[in-house]
Amino acid sequence: MSGVKQPDGRAERSRRTRAKIIAAATELFVAKGYGATSLREVADLAGVAVQTIYFVFHNKRTLFKEMVDATIAGDDEPVATMDRPWFREACTSPTAAEQLRAHVHGTAAILERVAPLTKAIDTAGASDPEIATLWNYQENPRYTVHAAAAQVLVSKPDARPGVSAEHAADLLYGLLSPELYLVFVRDRGWSSARWEDWARATLQAQLCADGAGPAG
Repeated sequence: MSGVKQPDGRAERSRRTRAKIIAAATELFVAKGYGATSLREVADLAGVAVQTIYFVFHNKRTLFKEMVDATIAGDDEPVATMDRPWFREACTSPTAAEQLRAHVHGTAAILERVAPLTKAIDTAGASDPEIATLWNYQENPRYTVHAAAAQVLVSKPDARPGVSAEHAADLLYGLLSPELYLVFVRDRGWSSARWEDWARATLQAQLCADGAGPAG
């Protein structure tokens, strides 16, 4: 008898069902908004019974939260951004310029996924104020991520002298915001790649000594 543990079929089916529901919810919340989307519509699009949604997510608010969290992460794994490989690898880069390149690239991937949800998130909070309480954060999580990156970045040998971790965090938080991303990509028609190059170059000029770093 083999000692290799076999995959749990029920767990895998549950994971696939959860993913289908989140995908359907994302499509509908973006297209119709939070208030106008019913769980019945989500269930029909996902090809599941509405009772399944209640069993997995309990209610519409929790489904919305899980959908936003999964979109930010890029998957439904319960792993915080600062524990993600891309963030850890960026922080271990030997220079500030290399860290910035990796950090902006990782953040751009998140913003590209989250940007279509921005309107849905705003309208959801307006129609159901209790949604915001589901995250229950003591501090702004996006700032927390950028502040952690900034703390490491200013210690690199090519970091701009005199720039504090707090100032660096403010620049990362402001320039890598979903609002500014949408100004360029949605309103001005930039590609995500063009925005990424601009954001990296702008931050590099502010945070690296003499704008040091590889071109391109």
